[in-house]
Amino acid sequence: MDASSPEVWAWQIESVLDELVPAGNLRPGRLIVFGVSTSEVLGKHIGTAGAEEVAAAIHEGVERARQRYGFVPVWQCCEHLNRALAVERETAEALGLTEVSAVPVPKAGGSMAAYAYRRMREPCLVEAVQAHAGVDIGETLIGMHLRPVVVPFRPTVRWIGAARVNAAYTRPKLIGGARAVYTMEKTGSPKERAESSGGPGGASAPGTCD
Repeated sequence: MDASSPEVWAWQIESVLDELVPAGNLRPGRLIVFGVSTSEVLGKHIGTAGAEEVAAAIHEGVERARQRYGFVPVWQCCEHLNRALAVERETAEALGLTEVSAVPVPKAGGSMAAYAYRRMREPCLVEAVQAHAGVDIGETLIGMHLRPVVVPFRPTVRWIGAARVNAAYTRPKLIGGARAVYTMEKTGSPKERAESSGGPGGASAPGTCD
């Protein structure tokens, strides 16, 4: 199969998501932000050769994965629209996202966001999101829309067409310092766990908080 064909591009992004979703434990309803330069997929400089054919192939691959995994795709626009995002209105309202007044088109928003926008049930544009994961095709830079803490992910497919693929998922912040515990104890009563970690409490128990 021709590596520059739409069928291959669709398969490639679907393959990236087949790896990213389990790696990031992305349950249904999680947001994945997509930044896509269709120009870069064709081997052109970003912003110079936007192509609907490329956008359609990427969208098809994402949709196939979405139907299986249940994630929510959000599509980053280009810098001309301040990297706003195309999203279903239902999602925007459920998450309390800030809507902005624009409609993405290939020359202001980008071919990918413009294509995805026109295939939504009730689309809108929002100023920002904090997505649980992201895929960047063509080094468009999506970091401003990922929640902390970002974990880089290296998929097996590193190129779609001529565009480099980067991906990431996120994890909750680890808080509390040296004494913090990050997994639930599976055995022992609360009293036994307290005693094993320095005593049941009181002035004679070093390392307690209260």
